Amino acid sequence: MPKLNIPVGVSDFEKIRKNGYYYVDKTGLISEILREEPTEVTLVTRPRRFGKTLGMSMLENFFDIRKDTKELFDGLEITNNTELCEKWMNRWPTVFISFKSVDGLDFQGAYDMLTLAISELFKKHLYLLDSEQVNAYDKQSFSRIVEGTASVKEIKNSLILLTGMMYIHYGKQVILLMDEYDVPAAISNSHGYYTEMLDLMKGMMQALKDNQALRFAVITGCLKIAKESIFTGTNNFISDTITDSRLNEYFGFVQDDVDQILKDAEIVGHAEKIKAWYDGYHFGDFDVYCPWDVMNYLRDIQRNPEIKPASYWKNTSDNAIIRSFIDYSGSNIAKKLETLLSGGYITQRIDDNLTYDYLHSSEENLWSILYLTGYLTRVRDSDLPNSLPDGVSALMIPNAEIKEIFENTVIKWFDDSAKTWNRQELFASVWNGDCEIITNEMNRLLRKTISYHDYKEDFYHAFLAGIFTGAGYVVESNKEHGEGRSDVVVHDSENGRVAIFETKYSKRMENMDRDCDKTLQQIRKRMYAEEYEEDYDQIFCYGISFFRKRCLVRKCE
Repeated sequence: MPKLNIPVGVSDFEKIRKNGYYYVDKTGLISEILREEPTEVTLVTRPRRFGKTLGMSMLENFFDIRKDTKELFDGLEITNNTELCEKWMNRWPTVFISFKSVDGLDFQGAYDMLTLAISELFKKHLYLLDSEQVNAYDKQSFSRIVEGTASVKEIKNSLILLTGMMYIHYGKQVILLMDEYDVPAAISNSHGYYTEMLDLMKGMMQALKDNQALRFAVITGCLKIAKESIFTGTNNFISDTITDSRLNEYFGFVQDDVDQILKDAEIVGHAEKIKAWYDGYHFGDFDVYCPWDVMNYLRDIQRNPEIKPASYWKNTSDNAIIRSFIDYSGSNIAKKLETLLSGGYITQRIDDNLTYDYLHSSEENLWSILYLTGYLTRVRDSDLPNSLPDGVSALMIPNAEIKEIFENTVIKWFDDSAKTWNRQELFASVWNGDCEIITNEMNRLLRKTISYHDYKEDFYHAFLAGIFTGAGYVVESNKEHGEGRSDVVVHDSENGRVAIFETKYSKRMENMDRDCDKTLQQIRKRMYAEEYEEDYDQIFCYGISFFRKRCLVRKCE
C-alpha cells in the first residue's frame, strides 16, 4: 500500500502544495466563479468539514497580486485555461479573513478575539503605511487597528478602510474572501450576546454594499443568515446553498474523487465501507462524501489496514445541536426521530433564510438546521413514491456515521432524563421481587424514550443501566460473571443486595413470553448469581424480554 501524505487538519492550500500533501483537485471552482461576470457577492453555505476554508485559501493563492503561485497550481485543472490564468492569476489585490476563531463567553471576550483577527489581517498589509497614494488620516486609523486601540466605529469600518486603501494603492479593485462569516453570530447566540455581535457584524458587512473598491466577494459559512439581518442593502447578492447550487462539485468529494483516492491508495476494497459511512449527502444534483471523514479514515487505514470506519465528526464538531433539538421539542419529535433512526425519512418544510436568534422559535426551524448543518440530507425525488408539495422536502440521515451520532445523543439524553423521572416505585419493586410492578414501571419509562428497531439488545442494556445510574447504585453492564456475561448488574452494597438482569430483544410481540423464559434459562445455566453469594444477603435475578416499547419481566426463583 503506497503511503500518501494525508493533510488531516491542514486547510492552507500553499502548505498542502509545497509540502507534497495529497490534494484532490478542486481548482475548477475558480473557473466556475469566473464563468460569467463575477457576482458582486457570492455566499457559499455548507456544513462543517466540507472543505470551505481550503477552498478559500486556494482562491486567495490564485488571485493575490502579492504572490507568485504559478508553481503551486502547476498540473492542476485550472492551468488548462491559459486565458483565464493570464487575466486573473496573481493579478488582483486580495483580502482573506476567517472568523472561525472568534469565540467568547461574553461580548467583550468575543470582541477581543474579533479585533485580534482584524489586527492580524491588517499586519499582512503594513506596506500600505508607506504608500504615497494613501492619505494620512486612513493611515492613522490603520495604525490604531494594528495596535489594538481602534474604536468600535473603526472596527465596524475596518474592511471598508482596508479595501479602500488597497484600491488606492494598487489602482485596481479588490477581491474580498471571508471565511466562516457566521461563527461570531452562532457563538454569540449560544452565550446571550447575539444583538451586540449582530450589530458589529452588520457594520463590517457594509464593505459589501456599494463599495467602489470591491471587484467581488466570496463568503462562506454554515448557515445563510437572512439577508435582511446581516447583509442589509447588499446588491447583486447570490447564495449558493446545498439546496440550490452550481458549486457542489467543489465542496466535498464526489464519487469520481473517492474512486481516484481509493485507486491511488490501493484500497479499492474499502469502497463499500467508506460509502456506507461517509457518503449519502445530496447537495443540489451531486452525491457528496464528507472529505474530512474520508481523509481521516484514509490516514488511519494506512496505519492499520484492518481498522473499521469511525465517527470523526463527533470529535471535531459541536453535536449539541441534536441534544438541544430533543430538549426543545421533547415528545413532539419522538416519532420522527424513531423513523429517521430506523432508516426512513420524514417530510418537512425547509427554510434556509434563518437567523440564529430564531432557530428555536419553531420545530420547522429546527429540522431546517439539522438539514443545513449536515445531520440530515434530502431524499432524491426519484426515490420517492409520490411528488411533494412545493417547499416540502423528504429528509433522512445520510450515513452510518451520522446515525451513530444520533444514537449516542439519544442514549445520553435518556441517561440524563432518567435521573429526573420518579423511579422510586420501580426501585422498590426490584428489591421486593414484584415482577408485575417492575413490568408496569418499565413500560411507563419505555414510553418516554426515543427508540427504534435497530437498537435491539444494546439499546435496552443502555436503557436499564440509565435507569439505575445516578440513583446511588453501582451499575455494571456486560461484565463477565460466572460462565458467561450478564447484561446489567445493579449493586446496593449498603443493604447487602444485588439485582442481575438478562435481556432479550423479541422480533415479534408474540415471542415475548418465550424469550423471557429463555433469559431465565440462561441465568440458571451460566450461574450468574453464584459469584455474589458470599458478598450479598439478597440476590435477585430477572429476565426481561423487550419488543419496541414493551417489556415483560420475570424473576428467576
